[in-house]
Amino acid sequence: MKRNLLVCGIVAGPLFIAISLIQAFTRTGFVLARHPISLLGLGSLGWVQIANFVICGVLYVLGAIGLRSALQPGRGKNWGPLFIGITGVGLIVAGLFTTDAGAGFPPGAPAGAPAMSWHGVLHEVGFLLSFVGAIGACLVFARRYAALGRRGWAVAAVATVVVALVIGGWPDLSTLSVRLVIATAALAFPTAVAAQQFGYARVTAGRDLVSASS
Repeated sequence: MKRNLLVCGIVAGPLFIAISLIQAFTRTGFVLARHPISLLGLGSLGWVQIANFVICGVLYVLGAIGLRSALQPGRGKNWGPLFIGITGVGLIVAGLFTTDAGAGFPPGAPAGAPAMSWHGVLHEVGFLLSFVGAIGACLVFARRYAALGRRGWAVAAVATVVVALVIGGWPDLSTLSVRLVIATAALAFPTAVAAQQFGYARVTAGRDLVSASS
């Protein structure tokens, strides 16, 4: 069960990005350079992105449960998985409450910025939660790996945060949508942690099997 939950954490991030990009390049009227991926949740095919948000959010939550079970005692055992769970909850909220139409998408929508509705506000809150959760997870695991003497992993965690914040906050609004996608993809460190723990769990299970048969 623990390894199955870790697989959920491994799959969540890449799946979310892959489905978002497939839609970005195939949905009529969608231009990634100026349309945020949240707009993919609107229109006749909006259900695909809504499902993407919710399903990947659930996968993150399940992965967080598996990660908490897999991590050895020490710094970040509780807080790291908690932040990853927050990322998942944020994606679920962003999926359940759609953004507002604008920037000409879906086709026929106003060309300018939309007026913010209550569900649009909740969508932004969800997206912010997911981003903050992923950032928090990276920082917590940076401290954990530093305490364990795993310098490479600690540096990678901090570098992931720096790259995501710099790319996402770069003051060039004409490429904001693209940069947000890249920044989200850059937050793949929790996926790497889940994959690492899955490897450990697999090795442990193999040793237990050998011990039981001998």
